[in-house]
Amino acid sequence: MSIKSVARVALSLTLLSGAAVSLSACNTVRGAGQDVSSVGHNVSRGANATQDAIQRHTDASTH
Repeated sequence: MSIKSVARVALSLTLLSGAAVSLSACNTVRGAGQDVSSVGHNVSRGANATQDAIQRHTDASTH
């Protein structure tokens, strides 16, 4: 077996294992949607908090 074949099999097993873990973490499409929604909300909250902090810092440095 060549090195490329071994690497291809290893990559395939890694991807399949990752997919299995992902699918077992959210058993349904609804669960997956909730997970994605939760991540989106957290990113949005983080962006808003960062924007507020920048605004406070900018306002404080101008006074």
